[in-house]
Amino acid sequence: MTDFETQLLALFETAALRAGRIILDIYECGCSVDTKEDSSPVTEADIAAEAEILAVLAPALVDIPVIAEEQMSQGIQPDISGGRFLLIDPLDGTREFISRNGEFTVNIALIEHGVPVAGIVYAPVLATAYVGGVSGAWKLAIGGNDEVIERRQIRVRPRQTPPVALTSRSHRDAFIGPYLDSLGVKDCRIVGSSLKFGVLAEGAADLYARYNRTMEWDTAAGDAVLRAAGGMTLTAEGTPLKYGKTGQSGDADFANPGFFAWGQPSLDSNSSDSN
Repeated sequence: MTDFETQLLALFETAALRAGRIILDIYECGCSVDTKEDSSPVTEADIAAEAEILAVLAPALVDIPVIAEEQMSQGIQPDISGGRFLLIDPLDGTREFISRNGEFTVNIALIEHGVPVAGIVYAPVLATAYVGGVSGAWKLAIGGNDEVIERRQIRVRPRQTPPVALTSRSHRDAFIGPYLDSLGVKDCRIVGSSLKFGVLAEGAADLYARYNRTMEWDTAAGDAVLRAAGGMTLTAEGTPLKYGKTGQSGDADFANPGFFAWGQPSLDSNSSDSN
């Protein structure tokens, strides 16, 4: 692990844990819910957590632009033409937060030339985080004082036949059922937010397919962890999902196409192959 990666992942952990504490405090007290222009929900926890993450990261990473979900909703979009930037979703799974099922996460990722090379996914209620970079991926247990009490290296498992699939708790997708049927999937588990990437990364499932729209900040951190653990997120064309997609014809900046996150992609597969 390089000095930069060591320092970066430590910084990500600090930022995510501090944001998680703010989110938990609001979660326990209840909060108001507003609606953004795209009709998605936003809470005071989203806004406060993002401010805390930026306060931690900005002084240490002054030369790296930040694409943060709530800033983007306010029209704040820095220049990322240099190829290296951060993607932040301060509260992925706002609907999970509102419904109080605990399956929401803090997501922070570093992108280099379209590739998510480092990231953290932290679920405050579950006291669990997944972190990954070029040197590998780890699952963290978080103690009551917001400190890491256990750090275990994780790796994807060999793909099962038929694969065990994961699907979203809050975003139903009419196309997913037939696709999973075509793979012979018998075991399909419901998991909220970016936790699905962590479940794949630790070898507890094989596939997360998503056709409905997502944004890059929804997936970047989890994708970074998954890739660090030996997995891959592919488009329908079978190419790795890329980040920093601006000026897209017919779609918004940073919008993702449908994708297939595999715990262990097969060497000869495209996105729709089961082997």
